[in-house]
Amino acid sequence: MPKWLKISLKVLGALILLVVLLAVGATIYVSNNKEKVLAQVIKKLNENLDGSLTVGDIRPSFFSNFPDVSLSLRDVVIRDRQFPKHHHTLLNSKEFNVSVNAAALLRGVISINNIDIDNAAIDLYTDSLGYSNTSVFKKSKKEKVKAEANESNSSTQLKRFSLANVNFTIDNQKAHKLFNFAVSQLAGKMTYPDTGWHANVHLNVLAKSLAFNTKRGSFIKNRQINTDLDAGFNEETGKISVKSNNFDIGGDVFGLNTLFVTGEGDDSFAFHLTNEKLLWRRASALLAPNIQRVLNKFNLDKPINVKAIISGSFGGGDPYFNVAAGVTDNKLTIPGAVIDDCNFDAVFTNENIKGKGFSDANSVIRLKKFSGSYSHLPFKIDTGSITNLEVPIATGNFKANFPVTNLNYLLTGNVAKFTKGQVAMDLRYKADVVNLQINKPAVQGTIGLSGANVRYVPRNLNLTNSSILLDFKGNDLFLKNIRLQSGQSIVKMEGAVKNFMNLYYSAPEKILIDWQVSSPQIYLGEFLGFLDSAKPSKAPSKPSGNSADMVKRLAEVLNSAKADMHMKINELHYRKFLAKDVKSDLLLSEDGIRIKQLALATSGGSLKLNGNLVQKGKVNDFIMQTDIKGVNVSQFFYAFDNFGLGDLTSQNLRGNLSALTSTTGSVTNTGDIVKHSIRGKVKITLSNGALLNFKPIKSVGKFAFPFRDLDNITLSTLNGDFDIMGDKITINPMEISSSVLNMDVAGVYGLTNGTDIALDVPLRNPKKDEDITDPEELKKRRFKGIVLHIRAHEEEGKLKIGWNKNHK
Repeated sequence: MPKWLKISLKVLGALILLVVLLAVGATIYVSNNKEKVLAQVIKKLNENLDGSLTVGDIRPSFFSNFPDVSLSLRDVVIRDRQFPKHHHTLLNSKEFNVSVNAAALLRGVISINNIDIDNAAIDLYTDSLGYSNTSVFKKSKKEKVKAEANESNSSTQLKRFSLANVNFTIDNQKAHKLFNFAVSQLAGKMTYPDTGWHANVHLNVLAKSLAFNTKRGSFIKNRQINTDLDAGFNEETGKISVKSNNFDIGGDVFGLNTLFVTGEGDDSFAFHLTNEKLLWRRASALLAPNIQRVLNKFNLDKPINVKAIISGSFGGGDPYFNVAAGVTDNKLTIPGAVIDDCNFDAVFTNENIKGKGFSDANSVIRLKKFSGSYSHLPFKIDTGSITNLEVPIATGNFKANFPVTNLNYLLTGNVAKFTKGQVAMDLRYKADVVNLQINKPAVQGTIGLSGANVRYVPRNLNLTNSSILLDFKGNDLFLKNIRLQSGQSIVKMEGAVKNFMNLYYSAPEKILIDWQVSSPQIYLGEFLGFLDSAKPSKAPSKPSGNSADMVKRLAEVLNSAKADMHMKINELHYRKFLAKDVKSDLLLSEDGIRIKQLALATSGGSLKLNGNLVQKGKVNDFIMQTDIKGVNVSQFFYAFDNFGLGDLTSQNLRGNLSALTSTTGSVTNTGDIVKHSIRGKVKITLSNGALLNFKPIKSVGKFAFPFRDLDNITLSTLNGDFDIMGDKITINPMEISSSVLNMDVAGVYGLTNGTDIALDVPLRNPKKDEDITDPEELKKRRFKGIVLHIRAHEEEGKLKIGWNKNHK
């Protein structure tokens, strides 16, 4: 062996022997001077305390932290001076292991390098007045100066520290904060650069309570935290930074960046947490119960990207929250609805307005680039928000464009059934949020429907190639560019509803739509659904919740609302009836139709009408007043299907008719007049008229005038006054002057039975008086000569003609 190597080994051996001897010497020293060393350790530990520290026993441990000497302190208790009042022990440790420098110890100096605390409880307590038991670490100025003078004989720079089986509590009664952790393991290594200190820490704890406000409950309650931390302290700024890339909370791994600020009047904190794949329900489980209860009423099926900031002061008050989330291609469940294909960016903060505090009232949820599909209705919300979570208000811009057939999933066939068309929506809304559901939204903007084919179920009305634009302004609704087509009928409309948004929710029966209607042609038979009572909406099998309520509300509004219609129609068709230049004011309601004014040209004359149609089901009652002027009587009777008369038809009449009627009756929901239902008064004037093959007159004529032409009886002017009572028509005394005979008629004509008519018929032939033009002279000659008094009445179901024995 070379000489230099032998010398080196001897030196190394001597050094090792020296170190061992020093350690053994220190151990022997501690063992032989236990009370002295214990007193030195206690004195050292008490240097920075303003209270009491007691140690039950001290034992050396040679190999624990070789070459340092480990001192195992048993039953270590640290209390502040106010302990008798609040009874909160700052530290109670069964095992408190301290590693000291062996060489320094032999010189009588305690230099602590490592501290290990096992089976302990640490309780940092602050009472309601702000006093804290951590004041045990505060020293007076004189004591600080004395401690600094002894600094050359001591060192408190820890190299390693650990906690095991330690219950750590921060209980701040004044700030209503409670942090409690069961520490399974906390182990760290420390270095001391010029700026302060740096530590690498492994942490495994159970978070029993992380309550920033005990009134609201704890975050991450009973969650296991397992992580590696990188921490550092800067003496100049007084800031402690903590970072981790594997901050595991109950199995969810976050990125953590935390900053604590210490110093006079400043004890703030800020947590930055990130997780790119966090499930909604697992995220809500980490929050306080008051937030968790709300969030659990929602859900997102797939993980989301979350970034959160929590900051505040340990001195008191609610912390600041700012949570940002990114949602992509997800399924969102909200109370009463499900939104598919959901994408959005969201931010929550409890400081909507700077300087107004951190509270629910000052909270806001902001949404951007929100898109999704609700019940097959794709939509977008470019910006939206929910403010004031105590009394939530939702606002936003809502846009949608989709085939109108998609509405069938929402309406479920109870209100309307679409087969063709397109919907475009551009709305700005503001609404209360009651029980987490949108309530009574105020809407601005437009809803457009184009090229639509639809069946309106409550009225059994079919429309094709129809369009409508709903324009919401303030509380009012304007209906524009409306085109409705049903069969051959084409209607163009403009409308308005004042105070629509308020009445829609509070009193739909008070909604009045003011319509301006024009049409080149309308076939009323295509709108007979309005004669039928509106069918009640069935309870939808799907969807449910918000959508079901919306469909039900929409059906109620459409059924209950009234429509004031001002109409101009070029041609109006109904079966055989044709009218032109129709002008009408109608009021349509749930109960029926009120005709306030109707004027039209028909059958060569004119007709004015007003009245009501009251809906009662399959049979509907009407009340009508009409003023008919100069119509062709044959065409008029033909158009109205002879008004239900069996014997007197359009083929029996000729001339120009004017009439005033006031009648009631019934009409079926298919538009047919119920037989014998008409009651009322009818006054007619027939000029240049004729009765053609009228059986009742011919029957009488055969008996009285067998040789006169009764097939074509011309009438100069006929005035009639009739009372109609179902199947009975009362003929008030009426003079008939014709080309065949003159007569006075009075009595009852029965459409089915009960006919009893008295006729006074002069035998004088009217043709003899054709050249007389003086009305007075004609009246004198009218009953000149023989007059027959005839009675036509019904006996045993047969009409009998005979002399009127009751004539006076």
